[in-house]
Amino acid sequence: MTATEQASSIDKLPSGALLIGDEWVTGASGGLYEHVYAATGRVNATIEMAGEPEIDRAVASSWDAHRQWMSLTVDRRRDLMIDLADAVHEHTDELTRLNVHDYAVPLTSSPVHPAQLERFLRYYAGFVDKAHGLSTPVSLLDDLNIVEREPYGVVGVIIPWNGPMYVIGMAVAPALAAGNAVVLKPPELAPLSSLRFGEICLEVGLPPGLVNVLPGGPEAGDALVRHPGIRKVHFTGGGPTARKITVAASANLTPVVTELGGKSANLVFADADLEAAAQLAAFQGPLGQSGQSCACGSRILVQDSVYDAFMEKFIAAVEGAPVGDPFDPSIMVGPVISQGAADRIIGVIDQAVEERMGELVTGGKRMAGDLADGFYIAPTVFAGVDNHAPLAELETFGPVVSVMRFKDEDEAVRTANDTDYGLNAFIQTTNLTRAHRVARQLEAGSVWVNSGSDIIPQGPYGGYKQSGVGRAGGVEGLNEFQQVKNIRIAMD
Repeated sequence: MTATEQASSIDKLPSGALLIGDEWVTGASGGLYEHVYAATGRVNATIEMAGEPEIDRAVASSWDAHRQWMSLTVDRRRDLMIDLADAVHEHTDELTRLNVHDYAVPLTSSPVHPAQLERFLRYYAGFVDKAHGLSTPVSLLDDLNIVEREPYGVVGVIIPWNGPMYVIGMAVAPALAAGNAVVLKPPELAPLSSLRFGEICLEVGLPPGLVNVLPGGPEAGDALVRHPGIRKVHFTGGGPTARKITVAASANLTPVVTELGGKSANLVFADADLEAAAQLAAFQGPLGQSGQSCACGSRILVQDSVYDAFMEKFIAAVEGAPVGDPFDPSIMVGPVISQGAADRIIGVIDQAVEERMGELVTGGKRMAGDLADGFYIAPTVFAGVDNHAPLAELETFGPVVSVMRFKDEDEAVRTANDTDYGLNAFIQTTNLTRAHRVARQLEAGSVWVNSGSDIIPQGPYGGYKQSGVGRAGGVEGLNEFQQVKNIRIAMD
């Protein structure tokens, strides 16, 4: 019996029903979805899919819960969020394994996800009683001018399959801290950990309906963002879907905050620690989550004078990474999410080879043998790619990266910024002055120097250009879920 088969026989997966209020709803109008475990290609759960009737019911339930939530003292709301963080901590092992079942992220990195959810819950719990407004002097000296921050009421949160617990932390935690209730729509591709999180919310005593969890496809998402009872939408995903959501939400002028994709540049300068830079580029590129990350450093720019030395170390790191069963604790790289994703990524690779977009250095194929039934693609590196080739311009969302040369700092910055995206950028250098100078020139919402994308609750995260609107994390993330009210009291 393989590690995956052992895990499947041991782990208790959620029933797959929708969570609305305190009820698990079956027979939903969106039908059933067979969730396929990406490592084996076999069904491991059957999921109820929400449709418009269930969305409507969930929104009504959330408005009731919002009123209950706001009737509690700030101390009580703060303590309940801390209780929720404690419960997530207690269930870390369970959530870690559900995360593997969800989208086959290896067990070696999966524990980071519930840990991040816990961190965000604790961080934003501290804001419940500190979300201050202010008062200002006005032209009539005796008048009182008050500026308050209030919740929207009920918000819709649409999360991606590639890190559901991360995004629950980044979006649901500040929404609750600001006083909102949430209708959470996880994707059908990865709903399991989200459903368990909703159950934990009830177990710790949050008002039923404060976090409703309704897996669903595009129809459910459309019904959610068009619903007049949804006062704000938070979406994490791809640009094409974000455009559809923005158009749909515009029917009610519902504001939308988005965290979208990237084609992030990783700049490796000649003075970098090349061993560390190569390891980081490998994990931040094709290895981590099999490249299925909005923060993937998929364009690696290397200074001419160290190009050959870097490539030797980089390719060794990529080819040396163990690929296989995500439940095997020795494995670093798992499969991609689905058969459709695998076909699309292989299509991108084949096109790049056929049109000679660069030199295929390693990878470029589906993996066979014991991994043939899963959706495994060998980590793939193309060298000598032109920055305007489709391989460098379009988000692949798989274990595929492009490596390019640059001569000097100006060329590196110019090439890095020559993209429609602007979520992340990475700098590898030991020169502190250069690090400051280049970071300020890069058009990206987050710049990481000698570091991977270590997202923390204290740091606002979001994109420039087509990588999104708004921020998650920090005070900025809290502000996304508050609306401002001005109260003027005439004293004379």
